[in-house]
Amino acid sequence: MIVGERVVLRALEPEDAERCKRWINDPEVTHGLMARFPLSLAQERRWVEQERDPTRELHLAIETQHEEHIGNCGLLHVDAVQRSAALGIMIGEKEYWGQGYGSDAVLTLCGFAFRQMNLHRVALRVLAFNERAAACYRRCGFREEGRLREAIFKHGEYHDVLVMGLLAREHRAQWPERWGG
Repeated sequence: MIVGERVVLRALEPEDAERCKRWINDPEVTHGLMARFPLSLAQERRWVEQERDPTRELHLAIETQHEEHIGNCGLLHVDAVQRSAALGIMIGEKEYWGQGYGSDAVLTLCGFAFRQMNLHRVALRVLAFNERAAACYRRCGFREEGRLREAIFKHGEYHDVLVMGLLAREHRAQWPERWGG
């Protein structure tokens, strides 16, 4: 487990699949995400139970300190040569939106990526209209590095995608308390 200030990040378990299916099929939850297609429980179970090499792809459950599973996050496309990865996150339990759980999960996962996985850079992509998510990433230290114009078709129209990145030294300078001694 990876412990943050408000969240604990843990491995996904088979019993998480039903919650994950509910979240990924909720239009309000996925409105600002790249996800677009409904998934069955069988598909979600296969995704949760799929064996992965954590040095290349890491999927984690986000829990509150009271062990309530409220979302998922992970590092994708981990590249040991370039020491980089792409971050993804979803807070599926809507009553936890806007309370700092997402920010803590991002900061905790980035701290793990930099300190334990020895990554140099974490990047992400966010739909430009998803201002709440973009603001969260900025608070966590991510900088906008580019804009992919009309890169995603969702909700009947094309949308820009922001490319954002965070370097280990930037994370350490902004959040020294998350680096320990």
